[in-house]
Amino acid sequence: MFSSLVSPAPDDRAAPDERERFLRLLSTAVAERRLQRLLLSKYQGEGDVERLTVRLIELRGEAALSFLWRHATKDITRNHTLEAGVAEITTLLGQSFGQANLDTEAQEVQLRFSRKGKPLLHVTRRPDAERPVAEGSGPQDDRTEAQSPEPSVAGGHDREKPRALSLGSPFWRELGVTHEVKGRVDLVPAMARKWKQINKFIEIFGAAVRHAGLSAPGTPVRLADFGSGKGYLTFAMHDYLQSVGLAPDVQGVELRQDMVTLGNDAVKRHTLKGLRFEQGDVRQREDIRLDVMVALHACDIATDYAMHVGLRSGARIIMCAPCCHKEVRPQIRTPAALRPLLQHGIHLGQEAEMVTDSVRALLLELMGYDTQVIEFIALEHTSKNKMVLAVKRPQGLTAARRAELLAQLHEIKQFYGLRQQTLETLLREDGRLADESAAG
Repeated sequence: MFSSLVSPAPDDRAAPDERERFLRLLSTAVAERRLQRLLLSKYQGEGDVERLTVRLIELRGEAALSFLWRHATKDITRNHTLEAGVAEITTLLGQSFGQANLDTEAQEVQLRFSRKGKPLLHVTRRPDAERPVAEGSGPQDDRTEAQSPEPSVAGGHDREKPRALSLGSPFWRELGVTHEVKGRVDLVPAMARKWKQINKFIEIFGAAVRHAGLSAPGTPVRLADFGSGKGYLTFAMHDYLQSVGLAPDVQGVELRQDMVTLGNDAVKRHTLKGLRFEQGDVRQREDIRLDVMVALHACDIATDYAMHVGLRSGARIIMCAPCCHKEVRPQIRTPAALRPLLQHGIHLGQEAEMVTDSVRALLLELMGYDTQVIEFIALEHTSKNKMVLAVKRPQGLTAARRAELLAQLHEIKQFYGLRQQTLETLLREDGRLADESAAG
């Protein structure tokens, strides 16, 4: 599609024109929708342009390239069709800008020009490129640790391009994510990993919002973020919902009053409508109506209580990153076939986590949700990197599927000798889960 935009390389196979090679890599990344970011820097033209950032976006249902021109005192955004955008970059490269950095899912590519104008190309394969990856970046290298593809709720290869968050939002400075450098807003270097984690989370969150049917402009979205902490993700979700034309009603719920005060002060200073923070414990919440329930790294059975709140609230999306799986581990009766494996404490702990989250996923599916357990992001305060993501189905379960799930639940409990699992107990107490005796 884009071959006509790049002039043929010289017929010198020993020393191909590295500018042309770079443009071919760019054209391929754009055509295959693998472009994450293109940064043009070392501006050599007139005016106060500092750099140009190019990203793939979705514009009126079509893929497009968004050009963000960073000037000393302002930012200007211009959108182009893919073909026109690549043509514009071809003109600018080496003429107006002396360096280009191209990030894709598999590679980091740098093109720079020497003082004599010689193009120098450097291509680095990402260390995780052999694994399935999702757009975004993360904590351990220059990408996110969530290396799994975007959840299937996003629609596979035809998924909508995630909308990046803007560092220009003033509340990021309140949270210590950005600062002002020579009159412009920039990312605090120490927050680079955090920023990438936030954007990866929003990629998953945005896919779930679309799959749940909440994406029509003006749709009100009631969201509670339990254990919101300093509010990074709470602010990010509110910002994302506004940016895609929805009407957010977002509350961050946190035990620590100082964090609640910090969040509300930032909300007030920046007049953010539809966002608030309050002190509270997910285990003591009254019934509320929600569209989205989020609880990341709630310890042990607090995750079960959070899921139960989401179910009672009628939430169409439930997002939990479980932590500290203490309840099931002491109950596990090691099956004879697994004794050589589970005699090691680390393996028993991993098995307890897998069993706990598998049971939770089964229970959420029984409640009428499409449920996935996906690799997520290991935040700095925990190595846990698993998310249970559930999106409510428009149709309920068939009787046959329900019987199948109940049988699976019964078999898991029998196999491991489990006597209690908190989410199951809560669902039985409020009558949402029928007796499974028939499934046995």
